[in-house]
This record gives sequence, structure tokens and C-alpha cells, in this order.
Amino acid sequence: MRYELMKEAPPVIREFLDYTGNIKGRADLTVEEYYRDLRTFFRFIIMDRGLVKKDIDMDDIDISCVDLEMVGSVTFSEIILFLNYCKEDRSNGANTRARKTSTLKDFFNYFTVKTHKISHNPTEGLEAPKKGKKLPKYLTLEESLKLLEAVDGEFRERDYCILVFFLNCGMRLSELVGINLSDINSEYVLTVRGKGNKERTLYLNPACINALKEYLKVRPVDAVSDRNALFISRKRCRITNKGVYHMVNHYLEKIGLGNQGYSPHKLRHTAATLMYQKGGVDIRTLQAILGHSNLGTTQIYTHIADDQIKKGLNANPLAKV
Repeated sequence: MRYELMKEAPPVIREFLDYTGNIKGRADLTVEEYYRDLRTFFRFIIMDRGLVKKDIDMDDIDISCVDLEMVGSVTFSEIILFLNYCKEDRSNGANTRARKTSTLKDFFNYFTVKTHKISHNPTEGLEAPKKGKKLPKYLTLEESLKLLEAVDGEFRERDYCILVFFLNCGMRLSELVGINLSDINSEYVLTVRGKGNKERTLYLNPACINALKEYLKVRPVDAVSDRNALFISRKRCRITNKGVYHMVNHYLEKIGLGNQGYSPHKLRHTAATLMYQKGGVDIRTLQAILGHSNLGTTQIYTHIADDQIKKGLNANPLAKV
């Protein structure tokens, strides 16, 4: 597990993070997200209890004083005040506040139910803010083709292969960055490690196979720090999430779609939407391809089709007669 961000975490929080990552198998990025939520929460508690000067910036508050005694003293009212602070002062939407609520529930559940180190769970009975239903943003088929046609430059084979993988396989950014050469067998079957290190199998289609073959012809071999990594950066190491993010944004800007809310994750939505709407892939198969543990998560793509039907009917010239 990566701990660069969490070096300053007090032992009581680190204990929970260790359990979350090593026992429950949560992904590193998820564990880091848990830590950010807990850090914000205890900074609020320290500030609200007057344990620091009032004029100190919230982001400068040291949480090293957080111990089991402080954890056990947190009240339901303080949690409500914190969630209100997130809404009013930090402009957190319902989804963000729901995630923070989930983090706090898991945290206090660990110390009351799992370890019995504190007697009272202040999150008992706490309800998460209702999440708004937001349809995922995605590229049209025409925009997807334009994106692929825009690829050029020194790393065009690599960049093209990455975009083809995103648009055909619907994988997450972390999944794509984590692909190793050994994850692809001679039959071009790819093993992907998703959230919680859960593995799933993807059968590469002709477009992916052709893009992969072209990239492997030019993929750096000498002086590569991670020889098993599929996608290599300019520095001859495994390409990073940030590197892919900037690359995708570069080509989106090139086709006039920059600064419109698109991202590598939106390419995942694009693949799922095209498979469901244009390819006729059923919802259960789409769930397996995307690696969703809950079918309800996948069903958002059926709502996209419903939304388009609604727009189509409303576009009828007789709709307002």
C-alpha cells in the first residue's frame, strides 16, 4: 500500500487505514480518499472544539493530537455540524457528502464493532445525503472517431493504443495504467485488476489487437525501469495516471472538446454507452465488462437511452401543440 500522503496520519487513523487496505482489500486510491475525509473531519473537530487559534487556516491544522480518546468522544451532533460545514463552507455536493458519511460510518464501525475499542458509535442512525441522479457524460460515436484520428506525434502508437483500449474496453484509468505485459496472453486475452484488486477477463477485439501490435513494435525496451509495464512514459517508466490524463486532454482540446468536463473516466462512460446503445450489449454483460459489483451501477446506461428517447419525443414539432 502507498503511504506517501499518509505519513502524518496519527496511529489511530493509520490502524483503520491498514485494516481497510490490507484486510478489506480496498484500492490504494480509495484508502487515500478515506484518509483525506478523516483528515478534514478531525481538522474540523479540532477547530470546533477551540483546540487551535481561530485565525488558523483549516488546511494547516495538525491532526497528530488525534488519539483513541478523541475518537471515542465524538458526538452525533458534531458529525452533523461537520456535514453542514462541508455543505455550506466547502460547497460539497450531495455525492461528496454521502462519501464522507460513508467514510465516517466505516471508521467508527471499525472501532466499535470490529475492535470494541470505543463503546459508542456516533454515526449510528446517521443517514447519508440523498445523491442526485446525474447521467454520465460521454462522447458520441463521431466524436470518438475524431479523437482517434487526432492522434499524432512522437508517441502516437502508444497514445492511439491507450485511447483504443479506453474506448473499446471501458476500463478505469488505474486499470489501464496498471496493465503489465504478462497480463496479456498469446490469445490476446487481458486480465485486468479493478477495485479491491478484483480480477476480470477482457477479450481484446480486433481494433485493440491491431493497436497493441503497432505499439509493441515501438515500445521502449532499453533502460526501462519497469520492464513489465505495458505503457511506458517519456521517462522510460510506467506511465502515470497524471500522464494519461494530460495526454487525453491534449487530444480532446485538439478536436475542440477541451474544458468541457471530459476526462479518461468519460472515455469509460463512452465505451459503455456505445456498447449498450449501438452494440446491443445486454446489461448483465456490460456489468461484467465494466467490473461493476452492483448491477444498479451499470443501469445508469439504460437511463441514458431513456433520456434520449424523451428528448426525441420532445423534439417532435407537434410536442407543444
